[in-house]
Amino acid sequence: MRLSARAWGDPDAPLVVCLHGVTAHSGRFRKLAEERLAERFHVLALDLRGHGHSTWEEPWDINTHTTDVLETVDRSGAWIGHSFGGRIVMEIGARRPDLVERMMLLDPAMFVPPLIAEQLAEESLAELSFASREDALSWRTQAGGLAHTPHEFLLEDLEQHLAESEDGRLRLRYSTQAVAAAYRGMGSERPPPFEDLRLRTLLVVGALSKIVGAGEAELYRRALGELLQVVVVPGGHTVLWDAYEETAAAVEGFLAASPARA
Repeated sequence: MRLSARAWGDPDAPLVVCLHGVTAHSGRFRKLAEERLAERFHVLALDLRGHGHSTWEEPWDINTHTTDVLETVDRSGAWIGHSFGGRIVMEIGARRPDLVERMMLLDPAMFVPPLIAEQLAEESLAELSFASREDALSWRTQAGGLAHTPHEFLLEDLEQHLAESEDGRLRLRYSTQAVAAAYRGMGSERPPPFEDLRLRTLLVVGALSKIVGAGEAELYRRALGELLQVVVVPGGHTVLWDAYEETAAAVEGFLAASPARA
């Protein structure tokens, strides 16, 4: 199944594929693509199944997400994944390493302890709707530790991500069932071991985020050695919002560097 996509840059230029996290959408990569990448790369950002303008039909398991992406992208390139998108990039690298020239994992959510995953899944199923964009912005500002995130990012995100439902209320463009399934998948399915992925990798970690612990980062270092570059940036989990300049610079520098050999 081909996923909905946004594209920037010359289609014949080297490819960069971007995958978002749960509850998000392809538009999260617009600023990075337009300001930093599109002059040199063909940037393709996908809406994962159950999100944005892609199909919301079942199933929503990790294998299906991976298959969807592979049915949408048919040539090799560099891959960027934020949060759950990082997990899917890693799955792509394990299944089709010939398509992954290098990986950029932005505060990736690879595995969630099962009890926490189930709690997050149950919370994601709660009804979430708004009477106005102002109400949605107020919620977004306070939700998930985003009080320090620049409002310009939140406003753009809501403009793209909100849709009016038949009852007249506004809702974000994602399936709560798909989000719950993603959390449960991260809690029940271990990611491919990095030892099996001899791919040049950039790991960007939010200093205030608890998604990637020091122990996990050390496991990446031991497995990948000189193939791994780790960059810690200010702010929380959504590094392209909280630390846009630092994250964009890390991505640009990583794409410009000569590839190391496995």
